Formats: sequence, structure tokens, C-alpha cells
Amino acid sequence: MKIAILSNGPGNYSTKRLKEEALKRGHEVTIVKYRDCYASIEQNNPTVSYKGQDLVNFDAIIPRIASNMTRYGTAIVRQLEMQGVYSVSSSIAISRSRDKLRSMQLLAKSGVGIPKTVVSRNTTDIDVLLDQLGDMPVIIKLARGTHGNGVVLAETKKAAKSVLQAFYLSNDDGTNILLQEFIKESAGTDIRAFVVGSRVVASMKRQSLDDDFRSNLHKGAEGTSIKLTDEEKKIAVKAAKAMGLNIAGVDMMRSNRGPLILEVNASPGFGIEKITGRDVAGAIIEYVESNAKRTNRKDKVGA
Repeated sequence: MKIAILSNGPGNYSTKRLKEEALKRGHEVTIVKYRDCYASIEQNNPTVSYKGQDLVNFDAIIPRIASNMTRYGTAIVRQLEMQGVYSVSSSIAISRSRDKLRSMQLLAKSGVGIPKTVVSRNTTDIDVLLDQLGDMPVIIKLARGTHGNGVVLAETKKAAKSVLQAFYLSNDDGTNILLQEFIKESAGTDIRAFVVGSRVVASMKRQSLDDDFRSNLHKGAEGTSIKLTDEEKKIAVKAAKAMGLNIAGVDMMRSNRGPLILEVNASPGFGIEKITGRDVAGAIIEYVESNAKRTNRKDKVGA
């Protein structure tokens, strides 16, 4: 097959591993820096060009869209989809997963356990919002943050009010602000399950090495391989399907009331391979081989 990997970082470990596995299986691979692409939009002739050449005759694309390039990256993916090219992750699913509020709404609708979450743009209702969440502390996060950025732990109501007011004043792009209950029994620890299709191909526990309540590897957390329960595997796959994602990094925590989903990442890193020894890239290429010849399925999740 002829496969394009949409990535602005051709030297990234994840991109190199995907290319390596695809070449090993005899496929033709092109790495496309999507930020350097441009789309020509005209009736019945959607085209994408890169380095002066139209991108044509690809059997499949593997999008690796960075969070800060979501809008442009998904526009390029959408244009290729309009050509009939199979995308392992659809443009609408990527966009949907990047909005934490929309993600929480869809996860809740699908029956997946999540931390109790409230959202409001009215600062006069702060006391009411905090009372709905119960005991302090609470987590306050921007709906479009990534790698643990834009996430704050407020220990008291006074601190929560100060953080919210600061977020509201500095937030001029309309990004929603979420308040979530703090799960004490999982403070500084979470689980990343890497989902490909309908199965979990790798899983790891991430543990903060200091007093940080966040457990992102980008924040210096330590990852170790972990075996998931059958329930946790089932919930991880269900969460990915709720987003409409075939490839996803599902972040969850173990709570006293069972696994709770924190986030579903549309472009998860492959650092989990080094920690678990699992061949994640190979599993993705195998999934592309099994599905690229099919027509793009209609997205049933909604906008």
C-alpha cells in the first residue's frame, strides 16, 4: 500500500516507528508535514498539495496531529478524506477528542465512568458549582489544554475562586473551563491504555515523582508496565469508540467506584513501547492493512 504519515516531526520516535513498521511490511511510506500543505477547494475537485506536488493515489493516511495544530491539521485530513482516502483517525473524531467538555459529554452519554464535572461561564455561581462537586480540593482545567498544561489543583474554595477568576479574565478565545472532583485515592497516578481498533495493545501506569497531582510523562512522571483488569480493558475500548477513534490513548484512574476516564488522546505518543516492550506501531500498521481497502465508515457519534 501507499501510506502517508501526517506529522510535523519526522524525527519523532512515534513517526519513525510507524515508518519502520510500514516499510518492514513492504509498504510505500511518505511523511508529510501537514503544516506545509495547502488545500485547493473547488467544486468536485478537493486537492492537497505538498512541496509543489498534489498528494494523490494514497491508500491510507495516519494522522499525527499536534494539539496546537488541530484546526489546520484536521482541515488537511478532511480534504484527503473528501478524496476518498482512508484515514485511520477521522478528522471529526480528532477535533471532537480535543475538546475536553465535548469529550466528557460523550463519555457520560455512552455510560463510561468519569469524574464528576461541571462547567459554567458565570463567575457568580462559583459557590454553587463547588458545592455540586462536594469536598475540596477540586481540579480546574481548560477544555483545550494538553500535556497537563492548563490544569490546576485548588485546595480551598478561596483558591478555586481565585483560579477561576484568573482563568476567566485571561481566557479571551472562548475556551470552556471545567471543574472536576479530585479523586484522592489516585492522586499523582493514572493509567494509559493504548487502544487499536477493539483491543488494548499496551498499558502503563504513570506515577508522579514529586508532589504534583498530575502524572503526565511530559511533567516528569515515571511510567511502568501494568496489567489491566478485564473491566478496565472494556472501558478503555468503549471510551475510544465513544470518541469515534480507532487509535487512541485512553487515560484513566482507579477509584473506589471503579475505573474513571480522564481523557481520550487522538495522537498518543509511543513512549509506551519503551516502557512495556509492546509493538504498538506494528499493531497500527496491521490495523491499517485490515481496514484501508474498506470505504470510510459513516461517523455515528455526531459532531
